[in-house]
Amino acid sequence: MTTDDFRRNRENFCYRHPDRQSFVLCQRCLRTICPECQTPAAVGVICPECLRDQQKAQSPAQRKAERRWSRPRAVSGSGRRPIVTYTIMGITGFVFLLQLIPQFGSTLTNLLAMYAPALYPDLTGVFQPWRLLTVLLVHDAGGFWHVGLNMLALWLLGRSLEPLLGPWRFLALYLISGLGGSVAVALLGFGTPVVGASGAIYGLFGALLVIGRHIGANITGIAIILGINLVVTFLPLLFGTGRISWQGHVGGLIVGALIGLIFARTRAVRQRGLQIGLLAGLTAALLALLLVPPVIYF
Repeated sequence: MTTDDFRRNRENFCYRHPDRQSFVLCQRCLRTICPECQTPAAVGVICPECLRDQQKAQSPAQRKAERRWSRPRAVSGSGRRPIVTYTIMGITGFVFLLQLIPQFGSTLTNLLAMYAPALYPDLTGVFQPWRLLTVLLVHDAGGFWHVGLNMLALWLLGRSLEPLLGPWRFLALYLISGLGGSVAVALLGFGTPVVGASGAIYGLFGALLVIGRHIGANITGIAIILGINLVVTFLPLLFGTGRISWQGHVGGLIVGALIGLIFARTRAVRQRGLQIGLLAGLTAALLALLLVPPVIYF
């Protein structure tokens, strides 16, 4: 679908705010709704009309219980709190504090960091597949700038992407992009231990770039920020002073862009199965690439 086709398709815009694009549908009426119109339900979100219909259908006892136990719902400036974003930030911050504990912190870092040889029992005698994702939680123990900049980028990108995609799609984007970064490290930097959430962060950049381009948004600012980050990644390497894992950055960026393309092309409710299948296929392809390092390095 071209950008012009996308703009002409009213299903790509909130039915209450025709100037706002969204990838989220009301779980009852299946109309497109923007973050401001979304109310969390037991499964997914519902629109204001469906919420009113649901409240009208309640019995007096149900309404009384809801008034008694409900609490005011805090919302962000975009209409919904990016709960997954804040949860990831909280867990990552907690793990970083644990890393600061003498002796225990270094053991934790060594256990969770991405170290490709630990994925192959024939080489090291151990099999530790959790490293593919736990690398997103650990950072340089003394590097407050490392974890701080990553969490700042997550906060900025998550506030835009999570309300647009919904929490579960956003979580899938973050984790699969992180996996893509780890696989790239295994392929291109096999013996180098790596820490940090940068692979997933670059995946968010890639997805936002592709989705923004698809919906006709102005992506110049995103492209400039991404370009600056890539320069920061590669420039130190040219002078032999860099400790940055460019492999993880590039791997996460490519995978995030692919996921953004999947989301942009499969947003209709009838394509939900296809979307899940494509994400599962991409994950399987990344795991299959882990069969390559033994051929190259052993």
